[in-house]
Amino acid sequence: MRILLVEDDLMLGEAMQYALRQHKLAADWLKLGKEAINACKSEIFDLLILDLGLPDIDGLDVLKTIRKSGNSVPILILTAKDAVENKICGLDSGADDYLIKPIDLNELLARIRALTRRSAGRSESVLSYKNVVLNSTTREVSVNNSPIILSAKEFSILEVLMQNVGRVITKNNLEQSLYSWGDEPCSNTLEVHIHHLRKKLGNDFISTLRGVGYVIK
Repeated sequence: MRILLVEDDLMLGEAMQYALRQHKLAADWLKLGKEAINACKSEIFDLLILDLGLPDIDGLDVLKTIRKSGNSVPILILTAKDAVENKICGLDSGADDYLIKPIDLNELLARIRALTRRSAGRSESVLSYKNVVLNSTTREVSVNNSPIILSAKEFSILEVLMQNVGRVITKNNLEQSLYSWGDEPCSNTLEVHIHHLRKKLGNDFISTLRGVGYVIK
């Protein structure tokens, strides 16, 4: 999962990015609203964490601009303002959830999981298809009821594909979901991860469409 964090507080932004990456999430961090708007135009994110008190543009204006562009990425607002009218304004402007500072990391992670489940049309954290079961909360995977060990990237690839059974995911979209800025993969890195997954899940579980991408049929 790839997250864009928009937060101008240097200490908080650095701490949040570090914490998200420690939990195996690809997290990019920007400090300005204009940068966030441009990033959302050119790249794919699974979630946007947006501070309202930005130095260049009000966070609500960033939110409204992103929504007007047709981008439906889940947006979680961060703010020190806890007045009810501020929450209502943010939600009515297109935000999906609201979190008041100071932030509890476990609550933030739980809200991230809930928002991504909701955007994928799911109510539970467990994905199951054929003989494979994936739990996005505990990050556990089993095959035929036996647990298997996956690397962080292997888990993320499998999660994306199992969220989209029957739908082809292009190599570019997979890579954008897995890697943050400065963490770009080598040319064949994705293929290597897919190869390892097939060894653990079975050769037929993930199919390749040459020149297009990957799919769980």
